[in-house]
Amino acid sequence: MNVPVTAAGKVVVGMTSGLRKDVAMVARGWRWGRRPMVPRSAEPFMQPKESTTFPTAWARKPVANAVREVVQKAGLNPLLHRVVTPVVGGLDVLDTVSGPVVFVANHTSHLDTPLVLCSLPDGWRRKTAVAAAADYFFDTWWRATSASLAFNVFPIERRSGALSSTPAELLRQGWSVLIFPEGTRSPDGWVRKFKLGAAFVAAEAGVPVVPVSLRGSFAAMPRGRNWPVPGRQAVTVRFGRPVLPVRGEGPRDLARRIEEAVARTADEDATTWWEASRRPAGASEAALSGPKVSSWRRSWEATAPPEVRGPRQVWR
Repeated sequence: MNVPVTAAGKVVVGMTSGLRKDVAMVARGWRWGRRPMVPRSAEPFMQPKESTTFPTAWARKPVANAVREVVQKAGLNPLLHRVVTPVVGGLDVLDTVSGPVVFVANHTSHLDTPLVLCSLPDGWRRKTAVAAAADYFFDTWWRATSASLAFNVFPIERRSGALSSTPAELLRQGWSVLIFPEGTRSPDGWVRKFKLGAAFVAAEAGVPVVPVSLRGSFAAMPRGRNWPVPGRQAVTVRFGRPVLPVRGEGPRDLARRIEEAVARTADEDATTWWEASRRPAGASEAALSGPKVSSWRRSWEATAPPEVRGPRQVWR
């Protein structure tokens, strides 16, 4: 049945339609949860707030250790094997050191930390803490609490350049630490220049550095993804021969040797120990940092999962 529309009704409909358009326009232009659109040069001066360090010592207490054991063994490890196919090698090098040590690995994905932890033998895994960016993992209390409990992380200030005393304290207490010297995930899957923090920590504490090579984690879960790609892609984790600090050696020289050891471990994982040993000095590092070509070509090349070799035959 057609109902005649009065003039007043037309006015109400017009006002409602106009109000709806205004609300939609405001919603599109509103910066939800972001800072206002005022240039920093025009913002009034504000005294910088004193940075507070999120406490993580509680995450290494017996109760937290017991909870983390359940989370990692019953939850994280089975989940990791459902989304990717980890291939671990070189664990025999841990028999040559008694700990604590500094594990140093390249960093391309959020999968890297659980991959390294779940690849370690239980005795090593239970006594390993992970360095994490304070401005990313410790920006909110819930993220800091969950990361500390699940992965035993401690904050590192990567923007100020100041070295945290926490790694040295943990090493003195018998904890091994896992550090990603690049400071952040690689944007294209290739290794970037190592910072000196891991070398400073190892030299100060006088402990061995165990290089760790991660291949395929960028292809399985590149930067920007919140979940691994389907298909359970292969990811290799290889532990290399320890690097021992030398008396009188500076942090820069030690950092160079650590970077070379990670590159050599990746080369050995991609080929064989013999081929990696015959490689000219510096060739492995160049291969690990990738060719100097366009960024899209570097990213495209890094999305290919690594070729996993089968078991080697014994010589007869």
